[in-house]
Amino acid sequence: MSPGGSRLAVSAAGLDFRNPIVLAAGTAGYGHELSGVMSLDALGGLVTKAVSLEQRDGNSAPRVAEFEGGMINAVGLANPGLARVQREHLPWLAGNARGTRKLWNIVGFAEDEYARVIAGLEGAVGAAEAIDGYELNLSCPNTSHGGLEFGAEPAAVASVVQQARAETKRPLFVKLSPVLQDIAHIARVAVDAGADGLTLVNTIPGLVIDVERRMPAIGNGNGGVSGAAILPVGVLATWKVSRAVAVPIIGLGGVRTASDVLQYVLAGASLVGMGTAAMRDPRQPERVVSELDAWCASHGVARLSELRGTLQWPS
Repeated sequence: MSPGGSRLAVSAAGLDFRNPIVLAAGTAGYGHELSGVMSLDALGGLVTKAVSLEQRDGNSAPRVAEFEGGMINAVGLANPGLARVQREHLPWLAGNARGTRKLWNIVGFAEDEYARVIAGLEGAVGAAEAIDGYELNLSCPNTSHGGLEFGAEPAAVASVVQQARAETKRPLFVKLSPVLQDIAHIARVAVDAGADGLTLVNTIPGLVIDVERRMPAIGNGNGGVSGAAILPVGVLATWKVSRAVAVPIIGLGGVRTASDVLQYVLAGASLVGMGTAAMRDPRQPERVVSELDAWCASHGVARLSELRGTLQWPS
């Protein structure tokens, strides 16, 4: 079915998605890791695992632990680096999942590194087929300025986005942390600098303790909390930012069901990411798509996008 022929079809940042469900960065690998596990052709899009200039081995194991409300992880942005991604991973996405939109998650540790990674991907063989856009992860530590996250510094946000914008005409989504003091302000800075969209939100810092060992459950000590526990946090951030900027938002955090997706859409999201739930059950994103379609049919909703931002706030 063509993107325009479905009640779930979404247009965002100049791209047509068959439905609003995208796999979150870090949970979909570079696509081929999921072949035979889930049908990427049933989803609207995927965001790849991070790509940095150089290979990163990441944090000590164990890197992931579950708790009743979700999951905590400290992978440490482990990835094979730009050169190997160009050579080993990009070609698969160039030849597969043709109707699924592909956004590449970019990380850096100095302001110019994001743009340099994008320039390398733009020049790769197969880029036209493998890359629809980029997601800039601004929760990375800015090593040039004492380790403060890029997303916490308005000047750094503007610089990273402007430099990235100069390297590509493809859409740029900027991923922000939920712990920013004024996330709406940082969102405006990103959009003014050239961002086409925003991803809200990244994980929340947390600590899970193994009480039998009296030690943290993961090797890094603390990590990022994801899963059902952060659903209300992501929905609130989406609502705040959607009232501050007029660009598409990928709502992300805690999504397990069609009802969760609808919360994000009502709050102002155009697209909705799934991460932890997809890792627990790779078939869940496909089920959510079916549930969404059934919900729209039963409620007389001709286009899901008509519900975007229609939340009625108490007077």
